[in-house]
Amino acid sequence: MKLHTSTVNGVVTAIDEIFKNNRYADKVIERTLKSNPKWGARDRGFIAESVYDMVRWWKLINAVSLSSDTFHLFGTYWLLQGKELPEWREFKGINAEVVERKYKRITDRATLQSIPEWLDKMGEELLGEKWEEELSTLNTQADVVLRVNTLKISREDLMNRLAKDDIDTYAPKGYKDALVLGRRQNIFKNAAFKEGLFEVQDASSQLVAQALEVEPGMRVIDACAGAGGKSLHLAALMENKGRIISMDVEGWKLQNTKLRARRNGISIIEPRPIEGNKTIKRLKESADRLLLDVPCTGLGVLRRNPDTKWKISPESVAKVQEIQQEILQNYAVMLKPGGIMVYATCSILPSENQHQIEKFLTSEKGKTFELIEDQKVLAQESGFDGFYIAKLKKKD
Repeated sequence: MKLHTSTVNGVVTAIDEIFKNNRYADKVIERTLKSNPKWGARDRGFIAESVYDMVRWWKLINAVSLSSDTFHLFGTYWLLQGKELPEWREFKGINAEVVERKYKRITDRATLQSIPEWLDKMGEELLGEKWEEELSTLNTQADVVLRVNTLKISREDLMNRLAKDDIDTYAPKGYKDALVLGRRQNIFKNAAFKEGLFEVQDASSQLVAQALEVEPGMRVIDACAGAGGKSLHLAALMENKGRIISMDVEGWKLQNTKLRARRNGISIIEPRPIEGNKTIKRLKESADRLLLDVPCTGLGVLRRNPDTKWKISPESVAKVQEIQQEILQNYAVMLKPGGIMVYATCSILPSENQHQIEKFLTSEKGKTFELIEDQKVLAQESGFDGFYIAKLKKKD
């Protein structure tokens, strides 16, 4: 593949933004692509994939590079892909043989799999023999998965509709509303998206709303709703009958929920910012179903957000675990006796998952709950994101 100065410049500028200015990779890529409307689909794909790949393999690239200059780091990354560099002045001094020799000398897993050492140790301690393969899987590129909006179209009909636009998809087993794209592309430009026929949502994430066992007419609270993706899925499962209160402590995250709901043909979602304990107390024992899709480290979705591993720390992991337990302790009161609560994370660490549920169930507030079942979804086993989903019932 031939390199072009404008697109390589785009990659280098984005990498500097991410690592020197501590910006989020997805936001940086979005801004970078908007900065040059002349780039075609292939150019945009090259920039997005190269940036994510460099972020993913950042530790390894730095370990074998002869310089910390960002152009040199890109050149090293390019050589590690088994490709040749053009004779540009920006790449002067990069020696392919030296890069290869340095790479062959590396033996430690943390560098080879490009992950902070403390995180490698923590993963091994908590996941044991499953950690190595999970880490390797999380360093691969994720598929693009759609969730069919069953309020408007069936999965088969959407598959046929997309096929007419030369978009190949397949239906994975065990995920009744999911379609996987045959190849990566900008699906948001497709008319079917604008008509609200689907949302982009990983297959593992789609298991969360299903675990709640909602029915039409129920009153449901999605207490950590964020941008409202799981609220939309719940509304479709409820046939747009009943009421869903989508809540979040960060009210700005809820801003797009109404727009998304309107596109999806959904009228039962009410966004409501959490303004302290009063908001929670007013909803005491009011919900038939309660979803706690809590903040987490995001280690189950490293394939989509590889910069996460460079942004978290042992301190931030400990802090997020405190927040998770606080949410369980404070929010569970909103569920009616006899109701079902789902606790979910997009993490693979037991310390954020089953250990949190065990701690909650042995606490004073957790004594009125019982664990029905839990799912520990690993990327290496599912082929999709890593997730944890615990289904609990509040005793009558």
